[in-house]
Amino acid sequence: MITRPGRPVHRHAARTVVVALAAVVALTLTGCVTWFLPQKTVTTSTPTRDDVPAALQPYYGQVLTWTDCSDGKQCATARAPLDWNDPGAGEIKLALIRQPATGTKQGSLLTNPGGPGASGFDFVKDSVDFVADKTLQKHFDIVGFDPRGVGRSTAVKCYDAEKMDQYLYGITPGQRGSDQWIAENTTIAKDFGQACQKNTGAPLPKLDTVSAARDLDLLRATLGDKKLNYLGYSYGTYLGTVYAGLYPGKTGRLVLDGALDPAASNFEVTEVQAKGFESALRAYLTDCLTRKDCPFSGTVDDAMGTVGQLLSAVEKSPIRNSDGRELGANTLVTAIITPLYDATAWSYLDKLFETVMKGSAAVAFTLADTYNNRSSDGTYSDNSTEAFVAINCLDYTYDADPALMRQQAAELAKAAPVIGPYMAYGDIGCANWPYKATGQRGPISADGSAPILVVGTTNDPATPYVWAKNLASELQNGHLLTYKGEGHTAYNKSNSCVNDTVDAYLVEGTLPSQGKTC
Repeated sequence: MITRPGRPVHRHAARTVVVALAAVVALTLTGCVTWFLPQKTVTTSTPTRDDVPAALQPYYGQVLTWTDCSDGKQCATARAPLDWNDPGAGEIKLALIRQPATGTKQGSLLTNPGGPGASGFDFVKDSVDFVADKTLQKHFDIVGFDPRGVGRSTAVKCYDAEKMDQYLYGITPGQRGSDQWIAENTTIAKDFGQACQKNTGAPLPKLDTVSAARDLDLLRATLGDKKLNYLGYSYGTYLGTVYAGLYPGKTGRLVLDGALDPAASNFEVTEVQAKGFESALRAYLTDCLTRKDCPFSGTVDDAMGTVGQLLSAVEKSPIRNSDGRELGANTLVTAIITPLYDATAWSYLDKLFETVMKGSAAVAFTLADTYNNRSSDGTYSDNSTEAFVAINCLDYTYDADPALMRQQAAELAKAAPVIGPYMAYGDIGCANWPYKATGQRGPISADGSAPILVVGTTNDPATPYVWAKNLASELQNGHLLTYKGEGHTAYNKSNSCVNDTVDAYLVEGTLPSQGKTC
């Protein structure tokens, strides 16, 4: 979950953990591989035949047809009600992919990488070893899916690539926070929302996380699992938490890594994230200043001040890139936070700051494009931006009163002086969305659920550790596993202690000792 410091749309995007991997890989690899192969039907599913209302039986009882699709993986498409409160009002499609268990199968393990808006389909297709280690792959079918509104499922459609460039990278005229600036961004937000409404149609107001959690239960049943086994990262932890609240008796073994606090308000999330990225930036600079090739000098406070000056400088005088785009403060913040997901990517921050200090925007745009899934040819590889906005605008409530936003901007600047100012005014985007929010913020206890393992990283910038602690305490049967370290999420990217603990729970049902820290 991270902020989108571009246009002031919803400020807390729980971007997939894959972004951290992409930030590294995208700078070192070029080209792409066509993954689609001739399809051959290999198997069908046996649904659980849950006892559900008659109107839902055609969905819960559907048989999934799996076909060979990619490197030993199998693909299928499920149908779900467009409106769970009115199952006869139409339907949507949900795209699935699975890697069959390599050993004795215990069941399916569904996974979500975050976002909202990240593709769980691509997560498994491209990075199954990043999703789950060999132990989990041996015991479970690893199943990825695109939630409603995302990717290969019934998806949000808003802008073409040219308009998306302007939406994400354009420079808003006027001083940040002024009446002119707010008015310009209000117009931009309304235009974007209207385009999404026109090009997406009926699904747009039905993309909330509660509906996605109901889809998740449908997928569980069609896969033939009486209980849900689930591994959720970042925003995927919120999806899993909402599921547990709706269906506590159907929870199997749930692991929520990089947790969101469902009780946190829109502004509370933004403020905690601002502090989180500020802390991660400080950790990077602390490390950088120990090295001879560091582009900074002096103390950590001196270096933080220099970063602030760079942001202020490009805010006043954007740097033109070779493709004509201009590097303003919002895009530079996006470039900075992308490598902060993973300490192994910090070296890219060296290059970023070194080049920006010399007046070049090239590396900054490479990093920002990686975050936004923009290809070098100017196209976008997915609809993650559109889905992110559409889902979040339904999940949280917003207030774009200028006086309130200015007060909150001052609070953010005080809480996180370098990053905070560029995370303010986020309510403008969703306050002008075509549909009102439907989400209800508050603690979810999931009374009567099976044990739920919550994993938190002590200096996670995107989903700060306090949220993991809060969620574990809010859940009636929550259990906290702490990873003491840097980066966003911990499983399969930190140490064997975390991996072994998660594996033991998912495979054997063995919970860690109270307060275990890795």
